[in-house]
Amino acid sequence: MKAKQLWFVAPQALEIREHELESPGQGEVLVRSLYSGISAGTELLAYRGLLPADMQLDANISAMKGKGTEYPFPYGYACVGEIIETGPGVNADLIGRKIFAFQPHASMFTARQDELIFLPEQMSDLDAVFVANMETACSLLIDADPAPGESIAVLGLGVVGQLVSRLLFELDYEKLYLIDSIDQRTEFALSGQLNEAIRNTGINPNSSGWQNRLPQPGVDLIIELSGNPEALNTAIDIAAFAGRIIVGSWYGEKTANIKLGGKFHRNRLKVISSQVSTISPEHEKTWTKKTRMDKALESIIRLKPHTLVTHQFSLEAANKAYDLLDKHPETAMQIVFNYED
Repeated sequence: MKAKQLWFVAPQALEIREHELESPGQGEVLVRSLYSGISAGTELLAYRGLLPADMQLDANISAMKGKGTEYPFPYGYACVGEIIETGPGVNADLIGRKIFAFQPHASMFTARQDELIFLPEQMSDLDAVFVANMETACSLLIDADPAPGESIAVLGLGVVGQLVSRLLFELDYEKLYLIDSIDQRTEFALSGQLNEAIRNTGINPNSSGWQNRLPQPGVDLIIELSGNPEALNTAIDIAAFAGRIIVGSWYGEKTANIKLGGKFHRNRLKVISSQVSTISPEHEKTWTKKTRMDKALESIIRLKPHTLVTHQFSLEAANKAYDLLDKHPETAMQIVFNYED
């Protein structure tokens, strides 16, 4: 049985490669893909050749463990599919079950049963594309640990920023500020919000006097999700005394000159890295990966994030999808590959 898989072969160069799939082995299943989501921030690093050369693609995902960032390589980690065959030691009753898998973009794949996330029946296939990103959003809020009454700014309103914002809306934070240089993203985040105060919290950092719309003398908690290391200087500038900056962006090989000699030093700021592959030690007593994933699945069922999908492409049209993200990011939110096309 042949499967098609997307490979990154050089900067701005992709190939669809066919390979023969063996029948699932002990403890494995064969999955037919329905959708897979492009993680714009991470996958644009791969597309542009900006992944760090001294790192594995992802040591925490078995499909990529031990694989470096030298071209060529397959990539992706947001696949929704249906089990169509089971191997020895796996109950055949699982055939037909919908799953989420941290797998590269491919039309079919084999995986161990214990590596899959079995999806609740009430979750739509398109909503399920957001499992990885919603887990990241939940992880960010666990690390941020916002306190009642704090002012909060979200820098960067890509998919993860949108999900973080929606989770914060649910918590009724009155002093919430959504910041992005692409106006369409703030409009997207605030669409459907009936509260007039919330509708006025979208801010473009390129607009004149934008910092005057923030609390003075600063914001208590800033969640940096822009993917641009220069945004750290913005975060430092707008942070309150003893403010916290949670960095969820992965910058890859991108660098910036960070100003640590002024407000950062005087204001006793904390910069905290947040990464979904692990649970931070201070939260290990209250959260596990399982309970965090359960929270993410519950949030997806409740929030129905499929409304963030703006484009669907066949796998064969991958070049168009990544070119769109690379050159016209303002026109797209979540892009998915639809394997039914």
